Amino acid sequence: MQCLEETSVLIGAYLKGDSRAFDQLFGRYAARLVNFVNRIIGDRDRAEDLVQEAFLRVHRHLPRFDRSKQFSTWIYTIASNLAKNEIRNRRRSSLLLLQPGENGGEDGGILLQFEDSRTRPDEMYRQRYLSEVVNRCVALLSEQHREVFVMRELEGRSYEEIARLTGANLGTVKSRLNRARQSFAGVVEPYLV
Repeated sequence: MQCLEETSVLIGAYLKGDSRAFDQLFGRYAARLVNFVNRIIGDRDRAEDLVQEAFLRVHRHLPRFDRSKQFSTWIYTIASNLAKNEIRNRRRSSLLLLQPGENGGEDGGILLQFEDSRTRPDEMYRQRYLSEVVNRCVALLSEQHREVFVMRELEGRSYEEIARLTGANLGTVKSRLNRARQSFAGVVEPYLV
């Protein structure tokens, strides 16, 4: 509850002209949003761009934001919509479809980031491999299934929060998540042998 109050105070301060308050809002949400969008679109650099765009929209429309609502729901909805648009645009553009679907670089949005320098090299390799498999398999899910799967299984969000963020009713969220889990299990099975 305190985090919600702090966010409300930051919004109020920004609306009164304190530009540092917006920087604090950005700092509070940006990294999580980049991870969220990256898991949906599978491109960390583009996810960072989309999060920047999301904050530009927040900046532009914050005076009209209904402060009785949760800011986190609003910003995640904006980011989710931008990610969905990105996926639709990729489908329309054959040039974008030719680009590799995996992230560039070793640190490009690995889902399971639990490496420890004390871990043996073979265990580190296994963890990286597992992370890459999860990324590839999540990317193969349909857009609707990928979205709810990422929110629930990788980010640990509640069903209610997912329903708010997606604009779907609770039953639809549970149904999509069940189908997403089944699809994921089918896609990941060959890697687990």
